[in-house]
Amino acid sequence: MGSLNGKVAVVTGAGKNIGREIALTLARDGAAVVVNGRGDQAAVGGVAEEIRALGGRAFGHLADVADADAIAAMADRAVDEFGGIDIVVSNAGLRRQTPFLEMGLAEWREILSVALDGAFILTRACVPHMVGRGGGAIVGLSGVSTHLGTPERCHVSASKAGLEGLMRALAVELGPHDITANCIAPGAIDTVRGAAAGKMPDSMRVAGVPAGRKGAVEEIAAMVHHLVGPSGRFITGQTIHVNGGAFLT
Repeated sequence: MGSLNGKVAVVTGAGKNIGREIALTLARDGAAVVVNGRGDQAAVGGVAEEIRALGGRAFGHLADVADADAIAAMADRAVDEFGGIDIVVSNAGLRRQTPFLEMGLAEWREILSVALDGAFILTRACVPHMVGRGGGAIVGLSGVSTHLGTPERCHVSASKAGLEGLMRALAVELGPHDITANCIAPGAIDTVRGAAAGKMPDSMRVAGVPAGRKGAVEEIAAMVHHLVGPSGRFITGQTIHVNGGAFLT
């Protein structure tokens, strides 16, 4: 019996990299998982199929986290198929590298619409169902670059800083409903970077990390698992840094 048996998790941006590993990790411990992505049906469906092949329950669902109606429909489907929602992982995000003086308002808004607006839309759609189930856990994926002041990523940094503030506020407001809310700020993780993300910032390169290596997706997923599981119920309103010492609080 897994510690998450009977729980239902919604994981956004779950078609690859960190999101995929989070979905698989939660499923291995018994959670039914909604595998969300924005446009890659093959990737999202593939992760859901991996979970089902392990004997778990999952479905893939394409929905833009910035689209309130689409996310509400996804939450309703989770309730219809799995009976409720207990765990929400807001992992979807966009990475761009653009000098501040070249950044237009449209690009600024595009980045914030996913990591910040998307987290609000997602939690707003899911929290009523979590309250109905008697509690739950919310985790947002931030990033170390927000804390390092990385150049050419001011929109990404602003969106993640806002996400951390949202989680702190939700921790206080939703605490009486037995809902925890936390952020994880990964450092340099060994993933496949999309072309739009640009080169890795110098501040995040292995040479500047005390641990002397990149992190693994499994290490981020393990922290998510801890925060949403029974052993993480007294942790809320925190930003947990998993970065090999790249940023020391």
